[in-house]
Amino acid sequence: NADAVEHVISYLIIWEKFQSPTLGGFAVVAHWLPFLFFSIHTGALADRFDPRRVIQAAMLLFMAVSAAWGLLFMTDSLQMWHAVILLIVHGLAGALWAPASQLMIHDIVGRDLLQSGVRLQATARTLGILLGPAIGGGLLFLVGPVWGIFINILIYVPLTWWLIGAPYGPAFRTGAEAAAATSRRAIKGFSDILSTIRTVSTDRVIMPMTLVVGVAAMMVGNAHHPQMPEFALDLGSSGGGLLYSVLLAANAAGAMAAGLILETRSLLPARRNTVFILVILWCLAMGGFALTSDIRVALLLLFAAGFLDLAYNSMAQTLVQLQAAPEIRGRVVGLYVMAAFGLRAISGVTIGMAGSLVGIHMSLAVSAGIVFVVVMGLITRTLLAEPRAT
Repeated sequence: NADAVEHVISYLIIWEKFQSPTLGGFAVVAHWLPFLFFSIHTGALADRFDPRRVIQAAMLLFMAVSAAWGLLFMTDSLQMWHAVILLIVHGLAGALWAPASQLMIHDIVGRDLLQSGVRLQATARTLGILLGPAIGGGLLFLVGPVWGIFINILIYVPLTWWLIGAPYGPAFRTGAEAAAATSRRAIKGFSDILSTIRTVSTDRVIMPMTLVVGVAAMMVGNAHHPQMPEFALDLGSSGGGLLYSVLLAANAAGAMAAGLILETRSLLPARRNTVFILVILWCLAMGGFALTSDIRVALLLLFAAGFLDLAYNSMAQTLVQLQAAPEIRGRVVGLYVMAAFGLRAISGVTIGMAGSLVGIHMSLAVSAGIVFVVVMGLITRTLLAEPRAT
């Protein structure tokens, strides 16, 4: 995942140059806030227009941002306002790309293989988020930030090129999917957000999954990634980025293990209550990492957190996409993206900016504890309302 690679490189340079937890928190806010405000609208764009072209537009924005970082690193001219602008543009590109990329899976695999395709795509997306930082850390260690960020541009090229003539999209749809495509609603602005929420508010799968991933994203998300250089220092790093890379690699290794084990052996079939349990375990792993001072325990807990992160996110996304009606699938996926990714903007405040006041260890531990309490409440309410539901 090239955008995650870019994050690792840019976050480290930002930290080394400005030493600002607040800017680290803003990095999270700037990346995810466009998801919060615009995901339903970009999902509506993917409903109404060819998702291939929407994805290509996002890829070009990503490449432009990476090139700008590289030039600023090379000339040693990076200023805080440069970082602010590039972080915002990167976030806008992500919000444009995410819903369209998820909708493409329906065109690629068709209805008969939809469940398998959605699960694999969700796994690939989550794995990319977690594996990307490890690749970025490797590039930092091997070639440094300047060449690392320029190499990162090349990661976007194969997908962008393939989409030029890929035999998918509205022109290639048949049957019910083609009929749904002709009935796509016009993009109505922010009223789309309220109408989409009303449509799915009583759904027994989409709404609980959207809520649980939303609270996890809002309080924790991946806001600890920009603060990882400080975690590495507190765990005994002597500088140079090696321990920073190792910590990120442990998180990614857990995600990779989850992808291999769960998918190849068809373990943990997608169920709503299983998602709740996985999120609870993830909270315990994140809280334990925040509080430990033992590097071995920290690595083990990051591995577990990566495993659980991929497991619950891919399962929740699978359930939502399978349940969504074809004619509003882009908007429903956009709502899920808004919750699962857009609400991570707030985690930049709960962990990064709050970390400036109470320390990042305490802010991460408290945030994970809040998620634990809220999800336990959701479990209790769900079980009381539907004692026989699974």
